[in-house]
Amino acid sequence: MIAKLINNAFIKFVVLFIGIYFVLYYGVQFITGLAVAGGMYSPFVQKYFDMASFMRTFLILSSKYLLHFFNFSTTRIDEYTLRSINGNGIRIVYACLGFAVLCFWAALIIATADKFWHKVKWFFVGFAAICFINIVRISLVLVAVNKGWQYPFNLNHHVWFNIFAYSIIFILMYFYNRNISIKK
Repeated sequence: MIAKLINNAFIKFVVLFIGIYFVLYYGVQFITGLAVAGGMYSPFVQKYFDMASFMRTFLILSSKYLLHFFNFSTTRIDEYTLRSINGNGIRIVYACLGFAVLCFWAALIIATADKFWHKVKWFFVGFAAICFINIVRISLVLVAVNKGWQYPFNLNHHVWFNIFAYSIIFILMYFYNRNISIKK
């Protein structure tokens, strides 16, 4: 009987998690699509809900400041490009923004049974950790491009970002589950 309840709770969690993930992930894509000229373009959405442009600006400027801290001079060429002074640049496209990983983390937190404020705290902890490793990744990619570094094991920076991001998520999940506020 207890095993059946545990399995039902787990199945409920998995179904809820997957549903929330798809709603968040495709919702972000839908809103991003509305913010881009052409098709079902909405000037209102572009002005107030353009998450991709906001995230891209945040990542580029944060990477610029991180690199500046380490005496690596950069300039922002346009809304997509960060370049080393007198060197090469990198272009931050939609796939670099980390929305899939962020939606995974958000779905995990939302689907877990816990007190609201505890979820909010852990959501922001995970969001900050994922954004931080994305900033580090973008910074390292720019340095690598300018210094001619190769990626370890011939894996590109997206693969490395996913490895580190999901590793961080699993570590955070471990600590989050150990500290869930709802009594078991």
